[in-house]
Amino acid sequence: MKISRILHAGYVFESGGTQIVFDPVFENPFSRNCHAYPDVRFDLAQVRALRPDAVFISHFHDDHCSLESLDLLDRATPIYLYCLFDELFAMIRELGFVDVRPLTLDVPVLVGGFEVIPRRALEADVDSMFQIRAEGLNVLNVVDSWMDPETLEQLKPYAPWDMVLWPFQTMREVDVIAPSRAAAAGRGPVELPDEWPEQLQALAPRYVVPSSCQFRQEPWSWYNHAMFPITYKRFAEAVGVWLPAAQVVRLNPSVAVELTADALSAAAPLPWVQPVGDQNVDYEYDPGIVPPPTADIARHFTALSDEQSAQVEAFCRAGLIERYEDMELPEDSYFASPCVWQLSVYDHEGVAQHYRYRIHGDSIAPMGDEEAPTWRTEIPAAKLYAGLALGESLTSMYMRIEGAPEDADIVDDPLIRTLFDNAFAAYQAAQLARIKGA
Repeated sequence: MKISRILHAGYVFESGGTQIVFDPVFENPFSRNCHAYPDVRFDLAQVRALRPDAVFISHFHDDHCSLESLDLLDRATPIYLYCLFDELFAMIRELGFVDVRPLTLDVPVLVGGFEVIPRRALEADVDSMFQIRAEGLNVLNVVDSWMDPETLEQLKPYAPWDMVLWPFQTMREVDVIAPSRAAAAGRGPVELPDEWPEQLQALAPRYVVPSSCQFRQEPWSWYNHAMFPITYKRFAEAVGVWLPAAQVVRLNPSVAVELTADALSAAAPLPWVQPVGDQNVDYEYDPGIVPPPTADIARHFTALSDEQSAQVEAFCRAGLIERYEDMELPEDSYFASPCVWQLSVYDHEGVAQHYRYRIHGDSIAPMGDEEAPTWRTEIPAAKLYAGLALGESLTSMYMRIEGAPEDADIVDDPLIRTLFDNAFAAYQAAQLARIKGA
């Protein structure tokens, strides 16, 4: 079995003349501003010439299911997707694919000599993971999900596994969105999740691949030292303690290995994934980093057009209010009690336009500056526009929340809710519109 890394959670598996691809992304940056780490380029002409026997997509997130990447593939390619919503299947079919099939947990899919079994992840309404069998070998691709305890019990009888592709990075999304609250709580050393040793020991793999992530934000971004706390080195050291007999194998983009029952050896790399610069880079987490002001971050982005600025303005003055009132607030939310919320939108020169609202439960109304806000949200105008029109994800929007008490749920923030509640597949919808308009 030959296993090759594309990037992030993307892999190519080959055996007996059959080639299958998992979570293919042929873009850098991908998901708008996830920059491959280490850096790579793609030979798109070679990608277009690929004829995989099947593509498997673990879930709908835009760093796993990209229509612009799928657009490069032959339309006869069978697409297997784990998703509970019909809309995404319809989008892929609208792209021209004629064989798009839903995956069902625990129901095997046979492609040539491969058996691919979707397995339940902790968030089964979103994620799945894959058990991949061929040539008498068993590989578990955990993608970037968390292991469901029942699934672990289900997988134990297959131990020892030949290889596990393990998502080794945790992401500190809340800490970068609300850095002042994170600082107040104290940023000590970040521990690896307590459940990992037990889970990996139960699987008892021969080889462990630190998988998923493999990206950073823009080169200037403070997120690069605040979002990803676990290094390749630290993960390898921990696995060495938990599984002394296992070997940790780092697969950089394009790197391939041949797995047999007896050994693991280097194989020819993917020719259409072209490494750029040093490939053995590692993450550098800085728990004491001081985030730059949102005004400084906003200056890194180009000015919006008049039409785009008008769209942002209309949202802040009316659209946000309409969306908020159409949603149902959790009863235990911070915003269930009367409060004043301020949204500050920073243009490309770092100048802020402030919008202030009085909120009580599901009720919201604009107000003047007669009362000081108790909860403040900041965002660059370019990123707010990207969230509205381009489907940009929360982790790359440089949203900043100040004033949120420690017991408040950050995702109850009115801007987060109005942008992302009920916004399924917004990224893919924007991609499809661009592709069809090209």
